This record gives sequence, structure tokens and C-alpha cells, in this order.
Amino acid sequence: MKYLDEYRDPALARRLLAELRRTATRPWRIMEVCGGQTHTLVRQGIDELLPAGIRMIHGPGCPVCVTPLETLDRAMAIAARPGVVLTSFGDMLRVPGTDTDLLSLRARGADVRVVYTPMDAVRIARERPEREVVFLAVGFETTAPANAMAVLHAARLGLANFSMLVSHVLVPPAMTALLDDPDCEVQAFLAAGHVCAVMGWDQYEPIAARWRVPVVVTGFEPLDLLEGILMAVTQLEQGRFEVENQYVRAVRRQGNTEAQDAVRTVFRVTDRAWRGLGTLPASGLELTEAYERFDAAHRFDVGGLRPAEDPECIAGAVLTGARLPTDCTAYGTRCTPRRPLGAPMVSAEGTCAAFHAAGRTKEASLP
Repeated sequence: MKYLDEYRDPALARRLLAELRRTATRPWRIMEVCGGQTHTLVRQGIDELLPAGIRMIHGPGCPVCVTPLETLDRAMAIAARPGVVLTSFGDMLRVPGTDTDLLSLRARGADVRVVYTPMDAVRIARERPEREVVFLAVGFETTAPANAMAVLHAARLGLANFSMLVSHVLVPPAMTALLDDPDCEVQAFLAAGHVCAVMGWDQYEPIAARWRVPVVVTGFEPLDLLEGILMAVTQLEQGRFEVENQYVRAVRRQGNTEAQDAVRTVFRVTDRAWRGLGTLPASGLELTEAYERFDAAHRFDVGGLRPAEDPECIAGAVLTGARLPTDCTAYGTRCTPRRPLGAPMVSAEGTCAAFHAAGRTKEASLP
């Protein structure tokens, strides 16, 4: 993991592209699930260098983007209360809710703070016992262990003023929801390497077998992605539907069992609402009964919310891969990273932000 140049070597990239051209004999459609992978593909122009017929579909792999509007509105209602410190990762602050965003609330006097780890929120709660400290816990399986450890640490300290607003989601149920859609075009998946570093990849094996789709656990550098695409195309050409691991330097089949134990101790699986996908059964995490006292949704009554998406924003269709950011009439005009209409334009892993940063235009995205 220390040396990155070897995973960005242009000569090796050209060799992988040449091998792809030799291997692919027909069109194939592959979805990268992770927003970090989307940014690499778009920033490096990899999706435009692939052989004709191989198309990348950008999936719902941005944790900020799939967080439902109701959760954002709830976080803002809590943050607006006196005596509350709401903490979050930085890219949540500018995600628009129904009426405002957390950054604007902070400008109006709310105590909204950026933290780099949920343990920072626990520290603030310990230092400020007179304040209610809330951590907005969003993300996939990747961030769940750190959030679980923060709850365990707060419990050991006996903190009564710390809580989490939990909106954790799980990747496999989203994949199966996409595959169940009769309009789904996905024929193979690149699975997010960091999720698999925590959870392993055995959870993808039933998906590959049932829906007959290759799943390749893939890293985030240009050569990782090119090799992952080549592995997926090779399986498709050979009629194989297996789970393979490209990201061997970081991922093992069983994952990180200690991290999994911490997650199982603090969280349990529940139905969860996703932006763009609706409510999916068994697709999220919530605090177990033993740790419900740390649930901000129970601690703060903020009823009466009426979430309303901007009618011009097509974030849901972008997140499912049904539309490209450049299909949106507001893209690059009324919706920019400085003034976003939806989460995919402001998040560090959002597809719209990736397209905008790379200078993609509507004309350049035409087939």
C-alpha cells in the first residue's frame, strides 16, 4: 500500500487496454459499485479508453449520496436545537436537505463540527458534559467498525450525552435490488475493495451464482480498475460467473473478523431507505437493543418532517446508473459543486462531482 506509482504506470495501462481489446468479442456492461472507483475511472478517462462496446455503469456506491433526505432533514432539525453539538464528516455539511444544509445552519449559529473520526465526537462529549453531542453516522460496511468502536468506547466511559444518528447501508442488498429490476443492464460488478477488506467477499458468491454475474473485488488505482475490468470481461467471454479478487494486497476472503465482531456487537441488520432505490429489506444497520440509548433518532423527537427533493435533480436515476449526470438539465448550470441541487454533485464520491471535475459535458458524453 506504500507505493502507488506501480499502480499508475502508463505502460502497464496500455498493455492492459491492449489485452482487453484482444479479449472482448462483444459488448459488455459492467457496474463499478464504489464512488471512489467512479472518480478514478472518470478522472483518468479510463471509461473513455475502453474498447468499443465495453460500457461502465456508475453505481450507488457513494454513502453520502444514498443517505435519504429524511435523515439529512432530521440531522438538521437536531443540529438547530440549543445545547446540541452535531458532528459529521466534512462532505456531509454541504449536502442539501429540503430547505437548507448543515453548513448554512452553522453560519446561522448552530454548533456543527467537522470530525475526522467518530472517536473525535466521543472526545467532545467527554470534554463537554453539558452539551448533547451527536455524530451523523453514514456509510457502508467500511465505516461501520469505527462507528461501532465509538459506541463501545462511549459505553465504557458511561457517557450519557453522546448519541449517533445512524444511516448505515449494506452493499449486497443494493446489488440484488438492481439485478431484480427488469430494466437492469448490468452484466458484471466491480466490488469495492475497502468494503471487502472489512467484510470479505463470501457474501457476493450467492449473488454471482443466482444472477450469473461475475463479481471482481477491485482496488482504486488506475491499474487496479483496468485489471478488474479485464478479469470481469474474461469471465463473461468464458461464460463463468464467479467472485474473483483483484485487490489481493488488501483483501482476504474472510475479511477482518475482529471488525465484523465489533459491528455485530453494536449493530443489527434492518430495513433501510436509500436515495434512488427506496426502502430495501435487510439493507442497513441500526443499534442493537443493548446500545439503543445511544440512538439519536430515539433521543430527539423531530417529528413532522416533510422531505422534498428538488424536482429538477435526477440524483436517484444517476445513483442507479439509469442516467448520466450530463442527462440532467441543471448539470453544470444551476447545479455545481459550489451550489449543488443534490448530493452526487457535492460528495467526494458523487458521480456528478466526478463528471464536473473532469470537465465532462453533454456533448462529450454522447455515444
